[in-house]
Amino acid sequence: MRLERYGAVTVLPVMAAPAEYGEHLRARIDPLMTGIGPVEGAVALTAALARLEARGEAPDLILSLGSCGSRVLDHAAVYQASSVAYRDMDASALGFEKGVTPLLDMPAVLPLPCPIPDVPTARLSTGGNVVSGAAYDAIDAEMVDMETWALVRAAQTFGLPLVALRGVSDGKAELTGLHDWTSTLHLVDENLAQAVDGLIAVLTDHGLSALEIPALQGQTLAQSLAPDSTS
Repeated sequence: MRLERYGAVTVLPVMAAPAEYGEHLRARIDPLMTGIGPVEGAVALTAALARLEARGEAPDLILSLGSCGSRVLDHAAVYQASSVAYRDMDASALGFEKGVTPLLDMPAVLPLPCPIPDVPTARLSTGGNVVSGAAYDAIDAEMVDMETWALVRAAQTFGLPLVALRGVSDGKAELTGLHDWTSTLHLVDENLAQAVDGLIAVLTDHGLSALEIPALQGQTLAQSLAPDSTS
């Protein structure tokens, strides 16, 4: 793991799986590897940020990189996540909207910064399951992954913004095995690296001001990035 500095901005790159970390990204970053899934992602990033904060080395930005599934987006293309939702959370039996964590006072969908001009955007859904085939019918987002919501919540605990870049590795057809994910990762790696170059240019030229996003409903952006008042 290595902190990167682009202009005045210190960035912690984060990835879930070594299989997604190919030669093109290796030439640019040395990310924190969290492991796969929302639990592993939250635990690993929270622990890393706590250690960095204790040393006085906290980053300015978390950069989440990896693959995703999509039934509607271009295969191997990279997208900036414009928002993220947590599809596993369902307390509707208690009267809460599906996706809303009870008593957290946060919406079901969190907006994310999309600072890279030439990289398209799409909505992202995070959950603990691998989505395939007809399972996409129940998801109100163009992309699915297994970590971003958890990483965003960990970053928010430390008052940090997060940019999520996802390359589409699968989803056009029903998954039949691990190879349906890994066979595209070399292309995703190359395209993610190009997107990272774009982010480097933006951060170098504009700093953290490039990360402006709409505030959460009823909140300022500063409040949405603040540590959780209920924790």
